[in-house]
Amino acid sequence: GFLPYISMIFLNAFVDLGHKIVIQNTIFKTLDGQEQIALTAIVNALILLPFILLFTPAGFVSDKYPKNVVMRMSAWVAVVITSFITLFYYLGWFWPAFAMTFILAIQSAVYSPAKYGFIKELVGKNYLTMANGITQAITTIAILSGTLVFSILFEHRLSGYPADNSRDILLTIAPIGWFLILGAVVELMVAYKLPVKRPINTEMHFDRERYLSGNYLKTNLGRVFNHPVIWLCIIGLSMFWAISQVMLAAFPAFAKETMGVTNTVTIQAMLMFAGMGIMLGSLIAGRASKNHIETGLIPVGAAGVAICLAFLPGLGNTLLHGINFFVLGICGGLFIVPLNALIQFHADPDDLGTVLAGNNFIQNITMLSFLGLTVLFAMLGTQSSNLFVLLSIVAVVGAAYTVYQLPQSMTRYIVARLLASKYNLKVIGFENIPGTGGVLMLGNHISWLDWAVIQIACPRPVRFVMERSIYERWYLKWILDMFGVIPIASGSSKSALKMINQLLNEGEVVCLFPEGVISRTGQLAEFRHGYEKAAEGAQGVILPFYLRGLWGSRFSRSSDKLKTDRGQKDRRDIIVAFGQPMSITTEAAELKQQVFELSVHSWEDYTRSLQTLPNAWLTTASRMGNKMAIADTTGEPMDYNKLATATILFSRLIEKYSPEQNIGLLLPTTSAGAIANMAVLLRGKTIVNLNYSSSQSAISAAINSAEINTVYSSRKFIDRLSKKGMDPSRALKNTQVIFLEDLKKEISPVSQLLTYLQVKFLPAKTIQTLYCKQADLESTAAILFSSGSEGAPKGVMLSHRNIMGNLKQISDVLNTIDEDVVMATLPLFHAFGLTVTTFMPLIEGIPMICHPDPTDVVNISKAIARHQATIFCGTSTFLRLYTKNRRVHPLMLDSLRIIVAGAEKL
Repeated sequence: GFLPYISMIFLNAFVDLGHKIVIQNTIFKTLDGQEQIALTAIVNALILLPFILLFTPAGFVSDKYPKNVVMRMSAWVAVVITSFITLFYYLGWFWPAFAMTFILAIQSAVYSPAKYGFIKELVGKNYLTMANGITQAITTIAILSGTLVFSILFEHRLSGYPADNSRDILLTIAPIGWFLILGAVVELMVAYKLPVKRPINTEMHFDRERYLSGNYLKTNLGRVFNHPVIWLCIIGLSMFWAISQVMLAAFPAFAKETMGVTNTVTIQAMLMFAGMGIMLGSLIAGRASKNHIETGLIPVGAAGVAICLAFLPGLGNTLLHGINFFVLGICGGLFIVPLNALIQFHADPDDLGTVLAGNNFIQNITMLSFLGLTVLFAMLGTQSSNLFVLLSIVAVVGAAYTVYQLPQSMTRYIVARLLASKYNLKVIGFENIPGTGGVLMLGNHISWLDWAVIQIACPRPVRFVMERSIYERWYLKWILDMFGVIPIASGSSKSALKMINQLLNEGEVVCLFPEGVISRTGQLAEFRHGYEKAAEGAQGVILPFYLRGLWGSRFSRSSDKLKTDRGQKDRRDIIVAFGQPMSITTEAAELKQQVFELSVHSWEDYTRSLQTLPNAWLTTASRMGNKMAIADTTGEPMDYNKLATATILFSRLIEKYSPEQNIGLLLPTTSAGAIANMAVLLRGKTIVNLNYSSSQSAISAAINSAEINTVYSSRKFIDRLSKKGMDPSRALKNTQVIFLEDLKKEISPVSQLLTYLQVKFLPAKTIQTLYCKQADLESTAAILFSSGSEGAPKGVMLSHRNIMGNLKQISDVLNTIDEDVVMATLPLFHAFGLTVTTFMPLIEGIPMICHPDPTDVVNISKAIARHQATIFCGTSTFLRLYTKNRRVHPLMLDSLRIIVAGAEKL
């Protein structure tokens, strides 16, 4: 329903502006000086007055009836009103047409709360700011279009006609009225496309006596006044639009006096730049707040508006005015979009219509007051240039007040901009943040930046609990006090816990980290029970959260290697996941379980942004270059450039001999096996590593199940299997078997050299484009068959996303360091062997030592000692062999820092 909604928004503003422009341009053509300013101000005042008088009924109608029905009925009224307007044009009746601006404004006053309240019903909390940004941009486009189209039509109709009074002007431009009627009719048609989001609220009844006595007004305004955030937002919006109204009323006379401009199209064109700026600023604000509300834009926008207004009186030509209006509009868009979103976020759904009507009421009272002052100043003979000086003073005071009231927003914006170059924030569960009431935010503690990320993600001011030893540092204390940080010490926490309890009862948001310290592993640690004492008897809810993406950042306690590896991307992806609010009495065990579930959801979301396996591998190979990548226990080491060269050369031959999708591999854990696996993936195909320890019937069944036509193997390996009593040749008799030794002979030295030079000197993206056949992240990368496969086995299908997600997560768990070397012995048909001891070191840039036989514990132990391997993964069956073999001395394994036992369970 969003497309019909914004279409209706456009048409409504377009029609309203059209009639206003006709009346305003008529005044401009027939009057001059203070009289022109005064009457233009009165036109704008007539448009504002209904929003004041109908504040209560408009809010009531929007809250009681489905908002789409309210908008539909308003569209019917617009058709009738535009028909009368057109009639008055043809009769040349200026004052009745002038009065119709008031009637059209009555329709808009009833329509407005429903229009803006419908946004939240359509998109929910998650996309409030983005939807508001789009709505503001569409409204601005409609205003710009209406201003331009109707000004051009107005001037075109008057061209060649000596019309110098209001009656003759209206008679001349009368056909313009049909455009108003057409816009209203199309708006009505679109209104019937809006979806019904809620039924009539039968419990609400309008009390006419309460309305006439002012009790309704008092009660409804109380809902606005009693919420500090909503009240501040409305004041900010009111000041912006009040200044805008004075500017619209005074600028035509200012342009006429200072620059001698008499063409209304030129006047409106300059003012249109402000509208274009608002449109762009609104879209920027919406984009900056893609899944949260970026309140830091508010003080930035306020300061920008003040500066632009200060420059306005001193500019002397139309181009400079256009540029200044454009910048002013951008700042205005940055200012008003998050304010509108905050009002909708904080308002109770049942009172949203009333709150929005209250917003209209206060805004229009303010605008009307400013226009009244404009008329007064005009009657006293004040020049238009002096009016702009007064406006700039008001704007400067307003900007200073905004920064004073929202210091955390200004700082938050500065911090967010500093982080934006390296971090890309995504908020999940934004709709779970309560708009009002006490909230105790509890979640994992992963880095020194956690506080900043939480505050950026949450539109409400957050009071953080901090270790007193950090708080009391002289260079931090003054700024921490400004933001209301709560210091706490392990030995004397009673006063801090009491303060937290008090703040919750006062309806504030408090954040603390129940782990107590920044994580040293990246995993969830024990949740302490201290928060339970702080929450005891408090009014509010617990909001669980999980931070993902900061482990491996320079602000975390991860290893230097992990910081380097995770910092390779231009911008790190950070996720803040908010869960459903929980009871304030929730105990630590239940809370930790909820945070753990959030970690799963955030990880699943993150894995959708990962590269495919071959793309990730080529990126790493390009980065690591001449560093060692892989070695066999009996062979020479190979660096990343040589390994990438060999992989690319073999991938070309695989494309030549194997047009089918699934490619069988019968290879041990060697450098050749790693090259063959990655070469298949480079061609966008699926690898099927056959379990050579299975029976012939199981291998045959796997080949048939996976529909394999070609199997790549090694003569040397087949001979070794035959000597051990395993002869897979019978199982392969119906397939094309290609030996790697034969493929190697087809690669010429010239081809090797050219490919090596490309790998060494071309950027990773170029190599990916040349040699990597793009695959979808969700497409199958590998099919694995269990060792006991008999009959017609079903393989386990692993996608690129699945394997990449697993190897990234396990790398985080291992917290890999620069000195790490992986000892790879697990077979390639083993899920852990393929994912963790093959793909993980290749893609994470960790040297790997390969040995084809996991039971050859003596030679493996020698290789561990020779290459100083640090990470070793195995099953309990294989690891037991090391304790039984007397030839394996403990010193041979002394370099190992991590051994993963029972790897298949990890």
